[in-house]
Amino acid sequence: MKEPILVVMAGGMGSRYGGPKQIDPVGTNGEIIIDFSIFDAIEAGFQRVIFITKKEIEADMREIIGDKVAKHAEVKFVIQDLTKIPEGYSIPDGRTKPWGTGHAILCCIDEIDAPFAVINADDYYGKDAFKKIYDFLKTVDSNDSTDYAMVGYLLENTVTENGSVARGVCEVNEKGYLTSITERTKILKYNGGIAFTEDEKEYTMLPDPCTVSMNFWGFSPKIVQVLKERFPAFLDKAMAENPMKGEYLLPSVVGDLLQEGECTVKVLTSADKWYGVTYKEDKPQVVAALKELKEADKYPHSLWD
Repeated sequence: MKEPILVVMAGGMGSRYGGPKQIDPVGTNGEIIIDFSIFDAIEAGFQRVIFITKKEIEADMREIIGDKVAKHAEVKFVIQDLTKIPEGYSIPDGRTKPWGTGHAILCCIDEIDAPFAVINADDYYGKDAFKKIYDFLKTVDSNDSTDYAMVGYLLENTVTENGSVARGVCEVNEKGYLTSITERTKILKYNGGIAFTEDEKEYTMLPDPCTVSMNFWGFSPKIVQVLKERFPAFLDKAMAENPMKGEYLLPSVVGDLLQEGECTVKVLTSADKWYGVTYKEDKPQVVAALKELKEADKYPHSLWD
């Protein structure tokens, strides 16, 4: 079996943040969040990295992070192109939004030939998470395996004071396996707890504790073929119901597979705290946290020197 791959999703529009947050510096030496994640991934054992990005920021991504990482691991770039859809379908007039995380992974279909982890470019996951997912991927014994994994985080450690967030809300059985995952696009602090809303009128409180997915997955290449097979059905529904904003979401596909009994997902819990920059107002907290980690000798002053 070939060495596991790290797939970095960096093609989002960053609409809530107000710009390309994937390349916004947060480290004391000008690092962006993904610098820290890839540093941790290489330390855990990953030797191959695929960046999924959009054409508009590809050159910046290569200069800011790709060229540095290429000195330590094999690097490839894949463009998440809105036009990469099956023959017979067309882009709705006026649509500019990407097709979502499931489509992002599907764009890597020609590059993924080994078990792989998936992460967001704008989330800090912590060293423990990369070690656990790498160790899991090393146990995958077939490219057709349907035994998957995800790193789970406590919801209370993943929300922001500055607005709503999207999270995959998980149900986990006593054996530590995912039984269901529901994508909630508007989760926020509410009345002393945490709730989700669909219409900003009615709010449903979420349990405490609550495990959520931060799009940190471990898969065999099988999932890419599954995404390809199910993409047309998604497009049919999206074109009819939400042609401008419908998204092919990775957690939703995994949730469907679970309900159909087509896969298992081991939930790996991380001892580290998650940090992210959903909104510009989140940045100072992330900057301070990463500075403290460097001062505690968790990272060198300059990651890539």
